[in-house]
Amino acid sequence: MTIDKSLKIKAGAIKTRNVYTRAERVTKLKELERFEEGDKIYGLPKVRVVKISLKKKKKVKKEDDDAA
Repeated sequence: MTIDKSLKIKAGAIKTRNVYTRAERVTKLKELERFEEGDKIYGLPKVRVVKISLKKKKKVKKEDDDAA
């Protein structure tokens, strides 16, 4: 069965993931120079997931309105 459009959560894809896939871990380890070609892909070391928090921007007062 499929889910009705009205029941789908729109913000579902926005959540941050706390685990990398194996391919993402290998690329991250290559960036950190901890993985080389030919190494085993099983038993990889843990890689910290960087969580990005979006902060709301503060409103800036318009000086043009004050001067006019």
